[in-house]
Amino acid sequence: YLIPRQRRENGLRRDEISFTDGAIQHIIREYTREAGVRNLEREIGSICRKIATAIAEGEGDAPVRVTARDIGRYLGRPRFFPETVLRTEIPGVATGLGWTPTGGDVMFFEATQMPGKKGFQITGQLGEVMKESAHAALSYVRAKAEDLGIPEGFFENTDIHLHVPAGAIPKDGPSAGVTIATALVSLLTGRKVRSDVGMTGEITLRGQVLPVGGVKEKVLAAHRAGLKQVVLPKRNERDLEDIPAEVRKALKFVLVERVDEVFRAALEPDGRRSRRSARRGATKTDRGAS
Repeated sequence: YLIPRQRRENGLRRDEISFTDGAIQHIIREYTREAGVRNLEREIGSICRKIATAIAEGEGDAPVRVTARDIGRYLGRPRFFPETVLRTEIPGVATGLGWTPTGGDVMFFEATQMPGKKGFQITGQLGEVMKESAHAALSYVRAKAEDLGIPEGFFENTDIHLHVPAGAIPKDGPSAGVTIATALVSLLTGRKVRSDVGMTGEITLRGQVLPVGGVKEKVLAAHRAGLKQVVLPKRNERDLEDIPAEVRKALKFVLVERVDEVFRAALEPDGRRSRRSARRGATKTDRGAS
């Protein structure tokens, strides 16, 4: 309904302008990225005005079909960029899905390590509930250190710092548990988190993943951000019925009951292990050839 309204307000007929689905997605991801549609309508209106002016002044011919490749010509340089790819280039960063009063949002959880004595620092203006989730996630990772391939005694001589950027914005709630656990495991195993995966879910000390609220808003935020896969608690499966069909079709949902299922879905393969295996295979081949 946004396009017809802006078309009418700018004096354009239906047959004079059209937008491809790719064009609208491009505007959403690189020029608006909001929970509502106010800025999206504003950008569509800006394009309609420029096209109407060009037609009126004889500098353009109708009909005009606006594609994703045309958006930069009408709106200028993108205002937002695909942060998930840039931020998850190194181990220790995971993409979480959060809820705000204005809708869902994508949040990045960054973990780093340094020599120390079992310290755990948490920054980013996190509320008490989210801090408790962070401590629960760390306790789970420490308890499963051997299974995860973390060296014995590692935590005795290491400090860990967890940070959630946008420190001016308060953040709270238990649903970041799986994201924090994933960021920690990524950091400590050297396995990067897949850049196209977002996640939400509360964690227990036993590794169970509990249901959370705001699933619809969180999934819509993942879709706006260009993510391809969303990890959700199994017990939130019924909430998927509230999500628009076109969004459900565009995303892959991984429904989990335990944290180790999250790790399998979100973490890249262990590159270090693969390289070691490749070297062992090459050594055996060389020996066989000799």
